[in-house]
Amino acid sequence: MTKKEFFNELESRLQGLPKSEIDERINFYDEMIQDMMEEGKTEEEAIQSFGGVDEVVLSIAGKTKMTSLVKERIRPKKRISAFGIVLIILGFPIWLPLLIVFSVLVGVGYMLLWVLILVTYTIEAAFIAAAGGSLLAVFLQLKDGTFFYPGVGVSILVAGIACLFFPVCIAATKANIKITKKIFLGIKHKLIGGKKNA
Repeated sequence: MTKKEFFNELESRLQGLPKSEIDERINFYDEMIQDMMEEGKTEEEAIQSFGGVDEVVLSIAGKTKMTSLVKERIRPKKRISAFGIVLIILGFPIWLPLLIVFSVLVGVGYMLLWVLILVTYTIEAAFIAAAGGSLLAVFLQLKDGTFFYPGVGVSILVAGIACLFFPVCIAATKANIKITKKIFLGIKHKLIGGKKNA
């Protein structure tokens, strides 16, 4: 892929960004290609080192603020006709409730991910409390002059389960954060717009 082909495809895939940002990104990659070529790489090798246009677009999406993408997306590209304004006003009783329902469903779905994480930490806390409670029961029986061997075993068993369950909590949290990042990166990628060249 030549530099011109790379920049043409990149520009077409970044249509959701403001024109000034597209030019800034292209200038950035142009300088990087020039630097690599000065170090002895060919134009194609320099472009291949980026990993392809898809990876470049995802990288740009990750570094771009969501607010600038949304502003660019909602900014009207052309004037809305009088007929369009009338349709928006007349459709208001339909599209506004649908938009609210969609937003609520997305919000509830996202909150459910974090509720599951909260549940795992609650289970972990219950195991820790059970281990501590059974150990406390053993010490209280010592006060009466008896030693409750099964209580010690139960407290060790529950403490072991708590130790084994803690990595599950950490893994679930990391997975949830990873999913959240992927969701936001996907949204940003969609907002950047642009179409793949065939």
